[in-house]
Amino acid sequence: MNIQHSVMIGMMGKVADKFHEYHPGKDLLERLRDAKKVKGADGIEVVYPSEFSNLNESVRIIKDSGLPLSALNLNVKSQKHWEKGSFTNPDPAIRAQAVESMHIAMDLAAELGADMVSCCPLIDGHNFNFEVNYLDQWAWLEEGIKKGASYRQDIKVSLEYKLNESRNANILADMGRSLYLCERIGLPNLGVTMDVGHAIMARETPAEVMCIASLSNRLYYVHFNDNDRYWDWDMLPGSVNLWDMLETLYYLEKLNWNGWFSYDIVVRDGDIVDTMASAIANVKIGQKLIKKIGIEKIDDLIENKSSGDTFQTLMEAFL
Repeated sequence: MNIQHSVMIGMMGKVADKFHEYHPGKDLLERLRDAKKVKGADGIEVVYPSEFSNLNESVRIIKDSGLPLSALNLNVKSQKHWEKGSFTNPDPAIRAQAVESMHIAMDLAAELGADMVSCCPLIDGHNFNFEVNYLDQWAWLEEGIKKGASYRQDIKVSLEYKLNESRNANILADMGRSLYLCERIGLPNLGVTMDVGHAIMARETPAEVMCIASLSNRLYYVHFNDNDRYWDWDMLPGSVNLWDMLETLYYLEKLNWNGWFSYDIVVRDGDIVDTMASAIANVKIGQKLIKKIGIEKIDDLIENKSSGDTFQTLMEAFL
């Protein structure tokens, strides 16, 4: 298994909620400098269009940083024209803008040396019963993602799902729907970003759904974080759902999966650079724990189906 670790540049600056600002804003250059200080980080994930108000200048700054790009994250939710949806907007002109945004993101990813665009269509879905035509929405989603992803075959498009936010019910709410969409469209460069926290929020077992995505060769990218299963708090990996993190790492090792882990962490307490380094360290320690116990030993524990023996062995690994 060959894993590289990436930090999300968007998480390296201003951190605030509706009550308090925890960290002040920083420009792109400052955040790239901070990213270089994160121990264990191999690269960065950058968001389009928010980091590209001056496109040519941003491209230059990112290239000059020397930091490899794990993926370009396409945001089709924040701007005013996405208010009623992006790929599922009732206005065909707005849907066409979403497709064009994906094309631009794919070209930018290629220019910056990446082979992937990750996109979480958070503004697509519904808030109330009888609010939208579900048949139309799904047809528009299929049409838009197909038009977007088929633009160039050398760049992968990885769809990230989430149960809710910004909509009360997002159209891509779980792994099953995401894989169904990929299979319906049938493009070889279309896959899924599994955000561990989003899987937990969807009441999924992250390791299980990750295996299903891997079986269809659609697991392109992994975001690591954690939460309390009720809200997407973007906490340190393993800080709440430790066993889910360890089981996910066990199956990734077992599958010999190669790719990027990106860290989608909101730092409300402490220094951002240090906390991002701790997030990466937590996952690397988890990998060491799995290797300490041994893949074959865990295989045997699963085969023997004795939960008592299994968790005693897992707990003893901490000694």
